[in-house]
Amino acid sequence: METKKDDRIGNLLPSLTLPVTEEDHHIHSIPGKYTLVEYGDFECPDCAEGFHVVKELLRDLGEDLCYVFRSFPQTDVHPNAQFAAEAAEAADMQGKFWLMHDRLFEHQAELSPGLIRDLALNLPLDVHRFEEDLASGVARRRVDSVRAEAVQAGVENTPTFFADGRMQVGSYEYQPLYDALTARIGKTR
Repeated sequence: METKKDDRIGNLLPSLTLPVTEEDHHIHSIPGKYTLVEYGDFECPDCAEGFHVVKELLRDLGEDLCYVFRSFPQTDVHPNAQFAAEAAEAADMQGKFWLMHDRLFEHQAELSPGLIRDLALNLPLDVHRFEEDLASGVARRRVDSVRAEAVQAGVENTPTFFADGRMQVGSYEYQPLYDALTARIGKTR
């Protein structure tokens, strides 16, 4: 694991070791002027707050911001997180990851396998294929692979953000993330 010194707190923090690629779930072009990678859990309340912060960042930074979401279900505290992540992957197999991503966060307080399947029914998906992709284990393997890579990158909980490759510690609020993204270019808000 690579590390970079974080002068704010004097600790060595992990750097993003898995580069952003076209295989990632991303909004806007790779590479972006700014890149924000989130390791998130669809059932994590802090990730739901982060969801709104990211929407704001995308609005303010526009196409200059490449946003990447990588699933990191914390099954020890969120019993529906794994299934939600797998459902997002199954939706992705039909090009609907971001629709499912948004619906999962919008309905986070009530997540259950039944609700997740209902959300899929209300998306423009071939539901039979969606169920087959879930049952085949392909979606699970995708989620498990990303999770294993995240652990190697030093991710321990959610949300974990990397702004331009540097892990952000202690905050998933708008201003600290905006500042971390724009620091090297000197943009101010």
